[in-house]
Order: sequence, then structure tokens, then C-alpha cells
Amino acid sequence: MTEPLETRLEIQTGDGVVFRLPLAGLVSRWLALAIDSGAVGVLLYAALLINQLFPAVLRDTSAALRIALTFAVTLGYAISLEWFLGGRTLGKRVMNIRVADARGLRLRFPQILIRNLLNSVDALPVFHVLGGTVALFNSRMQRLGDLAAGTIVLRDGAIRVPELPAENAGRVNSMAAHRTLAARLRYKTDPEIARIALEALRRRDAMQPDARLQVFAELAAGFRGLVEFPEDATQFLTDEQYLWNVVEILFQRPTRRAV
Repeated sequence: MTEPLETRLEIQTGDGVVFRLPLAGLVSRWLALAIDSGAVGVLLYAALLINQLFPAVLRDTSAALRIALTFAVTLGYAISLEWFLGGRTLGKRVMNIRVADARGLRLRFPQILIRNLLNSVDALPVFHVLGGTVALFNSRMQRLGDLAAGTIVLRDGAIRVPELPAENAGRVNSMAAHRTLAARLRYKTDPEIARIALEALRRRDAMQPDARLQVFAELAAGFRGLVEFPEDATQFLTDEQYLWNVVEILFQRPTRRAV
């Protein structure tokens, strides 16, 4: 019997606060795979054309070389793009989905390597029938590669930054003026952590005061560890105010110029 499919990945903090991230559907994942297969086909065709430029003595080994090129391009395409583009390939970007750690942690390179090494197994016998079947019998729609690597595929999309509380209305973002540091923060922040910070601010009024203080303190400490802003930009900010500034930098350009 299949488990009921989940539509969101739930992450619970030590304080009992639950955050939910939307899971990608099997149709969007299959369409992303089709786009990536087309891109790999183009790369392979280009690589084989280049191979024809080599001397005849090298072309005698063309069969072995074609196998090596196919393996290198197919595997290298997915691994390199997912690593450098935050869990996204060309197809995933088009379909607004991405690979993520199943526990909501930062996606690590060994996870990307494992899930893509097992892609050839998931592809059996044809058109990823095995991987799709396993995903259908898995509540989080994980194929074999995802189960082995501890990964999951999430939906991306337009994210609306929540309105500021009334007591913070009209304030300015004191950190936004440091554009180089803000750009570095956007580069170094893991998408899952950014979404959790956003969800924490959305749910602030539903949290118990002590839990809210603890959650915001832990999140703010994590962001402070990524990029250190000048003291004059952060010294009078509470953890919650610091987190508002971070979320504004990550998800939108501030509408007011920082002082």
C-alpha cells in the first residue's frame, strides 16, 4: 500500500516550531528531466563533433571515447549545475524546482554526487520507470537516489515578504547600504535557511514569546556567522530586527534607502 503523498516538507525546530516547504510534483520533475536530457544531448553532440577533429589514430578508439564522453557529460552536467546553482539544473530552473536536503539543512556535495550516481539505476528499465515507481510509493516522492543521499525536490516560486509589524513600520534597513556585504550574504545563504527565516517572521505572532526569542536568536546567530556587518549597522538591533533586515536583503530590494 502506498503512503499518502505529502505536499510539503515539514521541519520542526527544537522549540516545537514547524516550518513547511512545498514539495515538487512528479510531473514537474519529469518535465525538468526531459529538458535536461535535451541539454545533455546537445552537449554530447558537440563533444562528438570535436572528437572528429582528432587524428585517425585517435578515432580508432572512438567507441571507448564515446562511452567515456557520455558518462562524463551526463554525470558532470547534473553534478556541476546542482552544486553551483543551489540544487538546480537547466530543467529544474525552467520548472522552478530544486534539490534540497531532506532535513532542511544545507545541501552538501556528497549528497549531489550520490543522487546523481544512482540516477542510472533510477532510469531502469527506460524513462526512469524504476525511480518514478519508487517515488510513487514514497510519501515524499523520493526516488532511490534521493533516499540514498537524503535529499528531496522542492518547488521554487515567487515569495512574498511578510508585512512588517506595526511597531517597525517606517523603519530603514541599516544593513542594506553595505551592498557588497549584502550581496555576499545572498550568495552564502542556503535557500532552505532563507525560507525558514522568512517563515519564522510570518509565524511570529503564533509563537510563544520565549520560543520566538529562542528561534530568532538562533537564526540571527547563524546569519551573523555567514557575513559580519559593521558594528554601526547592527549594534542597536534586536535579533528579530536583525532578521527582518536579513530577509529584506535576501528576498527583495529595500524600498527605502538605508541610513
